[in-house]
Amino acid sequence: MRDSSHPLELPFGCRAFGFGVTPLIAKRWVNIWSSSVNEINFFLVLAGSLTAEIEGISAAGATADSRRYTAIADAELLLSGPVTSRKWPLPLLPAGVSPALISYVASKLLGLKPTVLVAGLSEVPPFSYIEMDAPPFGPANCLGTGKAMNLDRVKRLWEKGFALGVNLQNPLLITECVPGGTTTALAVLTGLGMSVGDLVSGSNRIPPMKLKKDLVTKGLKRAEITSSSSPQALLAAVGDPFQAVAVGLLLGARQAGLPVLLGGGSQMVAVLGVALASIDATLRSGFVEEISIATTSWLADEIVSNSYKQSSFPCLINLLGEYFNVNLLGISSGLRFNGSSKKVLRDYELGFIKEGVGAGALSALAQINGISLQTLLEECELAVDQLDCCS
Repeated sequence: MRDSSHPLELPFGCRAFGFGVTPLIAKRWVNIWSSSVNEINFFLVLAGSLTAEIEGISAAGATADSRRYTAIADAELLLSGPVTSRKWPLPLLPAGVSPALISYVASKLLGLKPTVLVAGLSEVPPFSYIEMDAPPFGPANCLGTGKAMNLDRVKRLWEKGFALGVNLQNPLLITECVPGGTTTALAVLTGLGMSVGDLVSGSNRIPPMKLKKDLVTKGLKRAEITSSSSPQALLAAVGDPFQAVAVGLLLGARQAGLPVLLGGGSQMVAVLGVALASIDATLRSGFVEEISIATTSWLADEIVSNSYKQSSFPCLINLLGEYFNVNLLGISSGLRFNGSSKKVLRDYELGFIKEGVGAGALSALAQINGISLQTLLEECELAVDQLDCCS
């Protein structure tokens, strides 16, 4: 079933926010991403960081061991769906079900298949992918060491991403799966000089804010990061391989004149922040003109800290826009699970699952391309049933 809403209006439940955002900017976004949906370059970047193995830091898998293969398991679900036999089972979660299920449903309805890029995993994926990093490198070190990656590795990943992006010819959607990624995002944004400690969420229902902040402070101090440190040095100190690849992709695609949709949460804000820090200030306004960040309603509505009375993620995008003096557009999907018959989906409404694997971007793209919220809900419920049958 398809919605009858005008193609230049945001569909029901979707929201536009950000620094300097106007209705005209939001309408332009709908026009770009609805007219080109069949031609989108859809990339899913899988990466790893030993930051995810710290007890309590991440809920993207109930144990440190399970978080080592979360990215591969999520990608398998996105690529193959819930019915096909998969090599890697989805890790047990405290509650809910992987957001890769939403991504699978939305991408199937849109007729989109991702190109998977791999940089720094503990295991070799059982599906086709583009290798951005030699397997022996493995996950990045914990950011608390202040030596997450070798600088040469960061430069190489950045350059490979750029080479890929600059040679594209159609709009680019970047998504990711990186357990521990919200903490590396917090570290990178803090290292850029932004006070974001009360705005960056995480996969836990109640993010462990003190644990994250203490780890970031330790990592930045050990690395001796200052305002004069280069963006690549910052990533080498406290980042992860995904960020280096994605910044390169973003810079390359924008040099090629392509619109870019960053599908995710704070990780995408960090990627955009590093990209902005790496270019001349006079070029930044033009650079962001056709860049947007799309996420889920659950993340867009969340208030991480009582220090802020407004939802945290829109505040984070506003802060980035103010910091670099550029207009930034954020979009949230209208998908909600309040009325679902499936507990693992209703758990989203309780804050157990918020975002991942491009769930917000793909469901928003589905909406602006005429797929109703009812259809998305019914297809997600069917996928849950199929997962249960095959487990």
